[in-house]
Amino acid sequence: MRHVLCRVTVMIPASCTTFYLELPAPREDLAPALPPRMVVDEVTPPDWRLNRRLYHLVGDGWQWEDLDEATDEEWQKRIADPTLRTWTATVGDTLVGYFELHRPDHVTTEIRYLGLCPGWTDQKLGGPLLGEALRKAWGWPGTRRVWVHTCTLDHPSALANYQARGMVLYHQVEC
Repeated sequence: MRHVLCRVTVMIPASCTTFYLELPAPREDLAPALPPRMVVDEVTPPDWRLNRRLYHLVGDGWQWEDLDEATDEEWQKRIADPTLRTWTATVGDTLVGYFELHRPDHVTTEIRYLGLCPGWTDQKLGGPLLGEALRKAWGWPGTRRVWVHTCTLDHPSALANYQARGMVLYHQVEC
């Protein structure tokens, strides 16, 4: 039996920049509606296994690493938190993306994670998905501010997408 070894080269940037953006008031005029073929549903009841799967499915290609070492128990606790809510996006029967909203102080909602599944990132669905995340954030009674952070390791259009929806840069960190 012959084995072929492959050499994979991964380019890790020497540095990255993290951008913090906020939307202090709703801006429906900048949030495109979902295309008719796309459906966004809240995950109820919460399902930690699904959230973990979504996190890796969407985030592995963008070097999301903050939850890589989380245990099953940590995932269960995280998803059981009533200040965290999750939505999935589908086209037909196909999962195409998701987002999580987190509001620990009952007034400031963070778009914790938002992204499209591999193969769906260049289908012009990112703007509508973000628009829906913003609508859900502002529709959560008591929300007075929505914020998000992204970085130069995310999809090349991520920062521009947030800004196109009216989100304003308020802080930036070199990492």
